[in-house]
Amino acid sequence: MEVIMSQATTTIPGYTYDSPQKASSPVTEEDLSLLLSTLLWTEEDERALRRAGEVLADQVERILDVWYGYVGSHPHLVHYFAGPDGKPIDEYLARVRSRFEQWVRDLCQRPRDRAWLDYQEEIALRHTRTKKNHTDGVEAAPEIPLRYMIAFIYPITATIREFLAAKGDPEETVEAMYQAWFKSVVLSMTLWARPYVEQRW
Repeated sequence: MEVIMSQATTTIPGYTYDSPQKASSPVTEEDLSLLLSTLLWTEEDERALRRAGEVLADQVERILDVWYGYVGSHPHLVHYFAGPDGKPIDEYLARVRSRFEQWVRDLCQRPRDRAWLDYQEEIALRHTRTKKNHTDGVEAAPEIPLRYMIAFIYPITATIREFLAAKGDPEETVEAMYQAWFKSVVLSMTLWARPYVEQRW
């Protein structure tokens, strides 16, 4: 599984999951375990999330169509992907989209190990003044405010259910996948908040 995913992601611009150049997270495995406990994470969630990965695998582009449509319909969000002239930077949006698509797969399929924690830190930093714009060499807004990062939990959760139901799984399975997805997104956003608040995290 890991080899297949690595081969499939070598052409994604700026995707550095397996690169030694990515950030190193100060979050420990114990911290992660306590966060999962706080989220009431269970073995059932683990199985449901793996099933979600199978269900969503061939739908990722359509999922991103929905999410990009949402961002595109809100000028205050598009602003963070626009250049000094105020116009969206198409190449930047395309590169971020490719990584966002892979994030969906990683969320469902990757083990939550040290490599996963480190890449969450890398993603987090790319939303802050520390690394935003650096990966893609653009001149856009230097940081995405934490308030929008947190608020984005809702749209990327609320819109996923129809995709989870698309393969005809029983309703109880769809609900289990939905809950596991929701918990996983909250976990991701919690980790991505760390650089914004540092010692208070």
